[in-house]
Amino acid sequence: MADLANIQASKVVDARGTACPGPILAAKKGIVEVKPGEVMEILATDSGSQKDIPAWAKKMGHEFLGVVEEAGYWKLYVKRMK
Repeated sequence: MADLANIQASKVVDARGTACPGPILAAKKGIVEVKPGEVMEILATDSGSQKDIPAWAKKMGHEFLGVVEEAGYWKLYVKRMK
């Protein structure tokens, strides 16, 4: 896995405060604004996002780069592959 602390995301989607399926819906909307090869960062407070976002990324053909835990929320990184 890449060093997530140094990733420059080209798009940040803030889904904090939303429960499932909020973070997934936010990711779906956000990924269209990201060019292939670029990274989207999803901010989420819903713990289910740690399972849901990687599963969604895999299903859509994107690469899940990992998750960083912050104070009270998570940053999840998805690289658009196509």
